[in-house]
Amino acid sequence: MDLNPTNPTKVVTRFAPSPTGFLHVGSIRTALYAYLWAKKHNGTFILRIEDTDKSREVPGSLEHLQESLRWLNINWDYGPDNPGTYGSCIQSERLAIYKKYAEGLINKGLAYADPYTEDELDSFRERAKIEKRPFLYRDHRPENPPAWDGTKPLRLKVKDVKRYTWNDAVRGELSAGEEMLDDLILIKSDGYPTYNFAHIIDDYEMGVTHVMRADEFISSQPKFLSIYDALGFTYPVFVTLPPIMREDRTKKLGKRDGAKDILDYRADGYLPEAMVNFLALIGWNPGTDQEIFSEAELIVAFDITKIQRAGAAFNKEKLLWMNKQHLLRKTPEQLVEYVTKALPDSTKKLPQYSIERLKKLVPNLIERIQVATDVKTASEAGEYDFAFTTPEYEINLLLWKNDTSLMQVKPRLEKAKELLANADFTSAETIKVSLWDYAEQVGKGEIFWPLRVCLSGKKQSPDPFTIAWIIGQVETIKRIKNAYDKIGE
Repeated sequence: MDLNPTNPTKVVTRFAPSPTGFLHVGSIRTALYAYLWAKKHNGTFILRIEDTDKSREVPGSLEHLQESLRWLNINWDYGPDNPGTYGSCIQSERLAIYKKYAEGLINKGLAYADPYTEDELDSFRERAKIEKRPFLYRDHRPENPPAWDGTKPLRLKVKDVKRYTWNDAVRGELSAGEEMLDDLILIKSDGYPTYNFAHIIDDYEMGVTHVMRADEFISSQPKFLSIYDALGFTYPVFVTLPPIMREDRTKKLGKRDGAKDILDYRADGYLPEAMVNFLALIGWNPGTDQEIFSEAELIVAFDITKIQRAGAAFNKEKLLWMNKQHLLRKTPEQLVEYVTKALPDSTKKLPQYSIERLKKLVPNLIERIQVATDVKTASEAGEYDFAFTTPEYEINLLLWKNDTSLMQVKPRLEKAKELLANADFTSAETIKVSLWDYAEQVGKGEIFWPLRVCLSGKKQSPDPFTIAWIIGQVETIKRIKNAYDKIGE
């Protein structure tokens, strides 16, 4: 198997979360990079569930994380629902496999049962503290450990205490001294393997060629390598990802800093393709000026050699901008569907609401929003009610800058009504044409301002031609007549 990251013949990657709660952007980006690298090389992407710490497991997490990945179209080739030839992609269902490898290490003299009680271990730690030296279990390795029967923890016997040097596809050559090595627990007294042991066996069994994970694991790498060596496994390609930082770049983004459940972004109306695009560019640079990518384009462009070493900031404004760019790529039908889902029921219950008017409103509305929550907020504030109900307004709002009396407005509205009654309502532009010559005679503000007000009831709204096109000729004439009659009253 060729493990050269720049020219692999067979790439297998994995995403291996623990079911301990929601997935935030850092975890999702790890999954995304692993997915993109596998797809780029027509390889295999595996979803593996690391659930050997049952005390931390949160009910419903497995279903939630699968839903999160599916929303982003990060689809796995093998996983909990499709284990393939792996037996299972859930660690708690693979205990016999870990036991087999554990017994192999025991037979080679590279693992042993831990005979000490917690009190004895505490005394060793306390002694090290008094002597001002780090506690290392290997300093207390028993000469004649008992046979391992599963009731005691099983520990690795570090055979070669040395300085480790290894290569990382992102960080280059890294190294750590022998002080990082110890006789680690491989299998706990409850029968479950530790992360250190299980993930290495699973990666080997599943043929994983590239291991992508956060930089917090760098300090543990020598421990991992000692287990690889004890098992006789070839190292995969290690790909350390940069942290996602807060916007001020002062620290890693965490839950306290706004790292939300990824599905909260779905609830806010972010497009999955925008979220994928955004996350891909946090810590990876395509080497070009291109910023907006489809999934297919990302698969072609993605290269682990262009992953950054330094942390990259989570920029919400950039995410909003990207969402808008992806919205602009949608078809008119897709945009109508997007807006319809975002509209509150209060808008849909307005007396003149119809899908026909909504279709006409959507292009104007899309110009003013970045995400679906903007639609909801604006609709709840009544900004677009004019499209679906006759507006109410103070009559003096019809006055333009130099008007001193509503009687000055009345003949202009009467003329506008006459012109619009004979206008072509094919588009906003044809409606504008029907009024333009008259507007140049009396002044554009003098006619367009009161027309805007009587059609929308607002000082700020789309132009009166667009509103007239949205609501149609009959309703347009009706609203002008209403204003004309109010002045008369």
